[in-house]
Amino acid sequence: MFDNLSDKLDKALHNLKGHGQITEINVAETIKEVRRALLDADVNFKIAKQFTNKVKEKALGQNVLTTLQPGQLMVKIVKDELTELMGGDAEGVNLSGTPSVVLMSGLQGSGKTTFSGKLANFLKTKKTKKPLLVACDVYRPAAVDQLHVVGDQISVDVYSDKGNTDPVAIAQAGIAHAKANGHNIVIIDTAGRLAVDEAMMTEISNIHKAIQPQETLFVVDAMTGQDAVNTAKAFNDVLDFDGVILTKLDGDTRGGAAISIKSVVNKPIKFIGTGEKMDAIDVFYPNRMADRILGMGDVVSLVERAQEQYDEEEARKLQKKIAKNQFGFDDFLSQIQQIKKMGSMKDLLGMIPGAGKALKGIDIDDDAFKHVEAIIHSMTPGERSTPSTINASRKKRIAKGSGRTVQEVNQLMKQFDQMSKMMKMMQGGGGRQMMNMMNKMR
Repeated sequence: MFDNLSDKLDKALHNLKGHGQITEINVAETIKEVRRALLDADVNFKIAKQFTNKVKEKALGQNVLTTLQPGQLMVKIVKDELTELMGGDAEGVNLSGTPSVVLMSGLQGSGKTTFSGKLANFLKTKKTKKPLLVACDVYRPAAVDQLHVVGDQISVDVYSDKGNTDPVAIAQAGIAHAKANGHNIVIIDTAGRLAVDEAMMTEISNIHKAIQPQETLFVVDAMTGQDAVNTAKAFNDVLDFDGVILTKLDGDTRGGAAISIKSVVNKPIKFIGTGEKMDAIDVFYPNRMADRILGMGDVVSLVERAQEQYDEEEARKLQKKIAKNQFGFDDFLSQIQQIKKMGSMKDLLGMIPGAGKALKGIDIDDDAFKHVEAIIHSMTPGERSTPSTINASRKKRIAKGSGRTVQEVNQLMKQFDQMSKMMKMMQGGGGRQMMNMMNKMR
C-alpha cells in the first residue's frame, strides 16, 4: 500500500538526517523532494504545493527540541500535515433513523456492489445490526444476481424486483420491506456507468430525493488516482454525499486519491477496501494512514485485528494445554486460521514499523501457509496431538501424503518446537508485559 510514495518520502526526509539544525537551505531541498514525491503519487499540483508550503512554514517556525533531530522534527511535521490533509479524525456512518438508509453511489467497476456487501457484513458483526441489501441496478447484466451471491456469502437478506425497471420504486419498496421484516439498516446498491453522464446523475439524484437517506456514500477505485478525485467532485456537486469509500487500496502503490480527495470535495474518507474477502474493510483513520505512508507501521490496527479474532474461552483452553505441555498441531493449525482471518500477510506485515522497508521487493504470498496446512493434514490425529511420536519413517509418510519434502516437514517441526517454547515463556512475566502494552494501545 503506497509503496512508491513511502519510498520517495523516506528518501526526501533523509536529506535532513545528520544535520545539526534546520535552515532555509536544507529545508528547501527536502521540501522540493517531498513535493516531487507527492506529484509522482498523482496528488494534484495545487494541493501538493499548498501542503509543502505549510510544512516549510512550520519547519522554519520551530526550534528543534533537545530530544529531536531536524530529520525527526520534519517527519513529525509531515505526518501531522498528512493526517490533516486526509481528514484529521476518523468518521463513522450515520445510523440514525428506523431503519437507517445508506445509499451507495459510484461508477461501474469501482467495486460498489461488493463493498455494499462488505459494509453490510461490517455493520452486522461490529455494530450488531440487521442489514438488508437492496438491488437497484436495473441496467448491468447479472447485477441483481451478484448482490444475491454477496448476500448469501455473508448471510444477509437481499431485496430485489427483477421485473421492475424503476430504481426509485425498488428503493422505496426495499425500505418498506425492511420495516416490515425488522431490518434496522438498509443499504441500497445503485447503478453505475463507465463514465459520469447526465442520465446516471439524474437517476441517482431522483433516488436520493425520494428516499432521503441518512447516509450517502461515494465508492471509488483508489487505483485511478486523480480520476477518482475528479469523479468524486462531479458526484458531490449533484449528490452532496456524506463520505467516500476507497476500494482496492491494497493494490494502490501511489496514494494520490487517499491524500487528495478530502481536500477537493471536503468530505471524509469513511472506509477503505483492503482485499477481496468480505471482511476486508477498515474504518479510515487518517493518523494511522499517515504513519503507514511514512513507514511507521500501524500497530494499533494490527492489535485491533488480533483482538477481533481473540476468543477468551479458546484462549483459556490453550493456556491450560501450554501449561501442561499438551500444545499440539491441531492447536497450531487453529492459530494459523486466526492469523489468516486478520487479512493478507502483506497488509499485516505493513503494519509492523519498519517491516515495509525491510521487505521491499519481496513478494509475500497469501498462500504461504498452504504447505504447512497440507503437512499437518497429512498427520494422523495421534501425531497432531502428540508431535513427539513423529519419527523419521512417519516424516517420510507425512511428506509423501502432503506432496512436500522431508526437509520441509523437519523445518515445520522445528518451527513448531520454537513456537511451543515461546508460548510457554509467554505464560510468565513476558506475556503479562506484552498484554499490558497492548492494552495501553487500545
